[in-house]
Amino acid sequence: MSDETQTGHPYETLTPDLVMDAVEHLGYTCDARVFALNSYENRVYQVGIEEQAPLIAKFYRPERWSNEQILEEHRFSQALFDLGVSVVPPSQLNESTLHEYAGFRFALYPRQGGHAPTLDNFDHLLSLGRALGRIHALGQVSPFAERPELDTESFAQASYDFLLGNDFIPQSLIPAYETLGRDLIERCRSILGKVNYQRIRLHGDCHPGNILWRDDTAHFVDFDDARNGPAIQDLWMLLSGDRPQQTAQLAEILEGYQEFCDFDSAELLLIEALRTLRLMHYAGWLARRWHDPAFPHSFPWFNTERYWAEHILELREQLAALDEPALSVY
Repeated sequence: MSDETQTGHPYETLTPDLVMDAVEHLGYTCDARVFALNSYENRVYQVGIEEQAPLIAKFYRPERWSNEQILEEHRFSQALFDLGVSVVPPSQLNESTLHEYAGFRFALYPRQGGHAPTLDNFDHLLSLGRALGRIHALGQVSPFAERPELDTESFAQASYDFLLGNDFIPQSLIPAYETLGRDLIERCRSILGKVNYQRIRLHGDCHPGNILWRDDTAHFVDFDDARNGPAIQDLWMLLSGDRPQQTAQLAEILEGYQEFCDFDSAELLLIEALRTLRLMHYAGWLARRWHDPAFPHSFPWFNTERYWAEHILELREQLAALDEPALSVY
């Protein structure tokens, strides 16, 4: 994520009228129904189209990705769709999937309904494993050329430096955060360095909110965080509960996964390190976006002394979790 420290925010001119003008610029006729969907990093709208199904319009946060990085993500999702994997790629219009209007880059998608999968339903987990196995079978053919890596530097170190360098951590908590963050970064860097994993193209943010379950099928959406990294990154966020529950869930996912793609069990050692990177990255992401009015409105609990105290406690728990034995599947 880019370091947005400028005043104002990039979406202040993105009005419903501009959204409709951008869509109509591509040849559609809007019916004046524009609904903002639950998205913060980008802005996403359902736009009503006369005599047709509504479309989803995604307006990219300026300066976050280059055109080449966005188009590489589009090509990956389209290639998966062409293989019969249930993903939702952007529509190609005027020979492109990426468009520009009034200084905004945007893409249009068909609307996909559904709800989050039920992660305590083993049939759902088996199906999710099969779908991810197919995604990774293509992802491991070659890594992304333009999109970034999932690594300790960009996810943890950059967030740690940004938070300390921009006075987000309360003065009384700085010593604890400095020491703990430094120890976690060192441990995560060591763990990721010890596992010789294959860098593959990933969904990158494969939590249940980015999976729509409908008609007994998992539909994967929002490849906006697609990047290179270990396969386990797209699996571990589907696990929940205590250790026996996670072990049973993982076994079911891998049963489906390995029908289509081999899995290196050494990557199980990475789960808690990857969880740590995500926790540190999330705090840094909120801080970088705090100038965007959508963030204080939607995350009012962030940047309070209580939030930072609880965040430090969570990071302490992660430091202990890094010493726990990795999950195993028999």
